[in-house]
Amino acid sequence: MNILLCCSAGMSTSLLVSKMEASAKSQGIECKIWAVGSTEVNEIIGEADVLLLGPQVRYLLTQLKKAGEQKGIPVAAIDPRHYGLCNGAEVLKQAINLLNGE
Repeated sequence: MNILLCCSAGMSTSLLVSKMEASAKSQGIECKIWAVGSTEVNEIIGEADVLLLGPQVRYLLTQLKKAGEQKGIPVAAIDPRHYGLCNGAEVLKQAINLLNGE
């Protein structure tokens, strides 16, 4: 499973990526999780199985949902509470639920 996170510059999400990786490891889930800035996301969206947007780039949701639909990739915004608390387990759960069509 490839989980792509998008934020303003690709840096503010690095702690969340680490927390998500730790949660995945503890659950025995193999996945690649990485973050990019909003200017790069269109170039690499095809490498992801799911795309999650940080609250600071939520305004891109409609545009990126369309791009995701064309490639069969679900796109959603991360709950600001989970993002702010760096709750990697909940954001990982959101990604898995999206992939399962929930």
